[in-house]
Amino acid sequence: MARPKAFDHFREVQEEIGKSGAAILRDAEGNEDLIIDSPYSIHYIHSYAQDSPFFLGLAEGKLLGSRCMNHACGFTYATPRGHCMVCGHATTWMELPRQGKVHSWTTCLFGGEAFLKETPYNLAMIEFEGAQSLLLVRLKDCVQSEIYVGMPVEARFAPEPKYSITDVWFVPAK
Repeated sequence: MARPKAFDHFREVQEEIGKSGAAILRDAEGNEDLIIDSPYSIHYIHSYAQDSPFFLGLAEGKLLGSRCMNHACGFTYATPRGHCMVCGHATTWMELPRQGKVHSWTTCLFGGEAFLKETPYNLAMIEFEGAQSLLLVRLKDCVQSEIYVGMPVEARFAPEPKYSITDVWFVPAK
């Protein structure tokens, strides 16, 4: 087998790896490092434990938050918590509205494996009436120039849930 091609720039190495699976990166001092394409996959089993109702709710088309059971506090979380971060008391599950408003957003130009087909994509912090915290989710069906703080949005749910945060996203309200 022939020795892999050597390059001085990593972008060239990336291109070659895409073609042949291996390349050599030569650094400024002339040292050569063999770089190979080595796909990695892992089957990971884990429990959502106390967060299970949130993900089961998404599969049923519901957004679940939590509310502090201390009536003197009553803090409501759009991103559920088992215990209140304000006073430390236990929380209880509650259903959030399917409508909210954009509090802030960003456009992601790079994404992890789950989002490669959507990149670039928008992430938004959504505020809900009656909740004192925000929910970070994808914002679809709009482009960056159309998004604004206070924009009304509504939840959409995956028809075939994967029991993941990707089972919910928001779109501009009609």
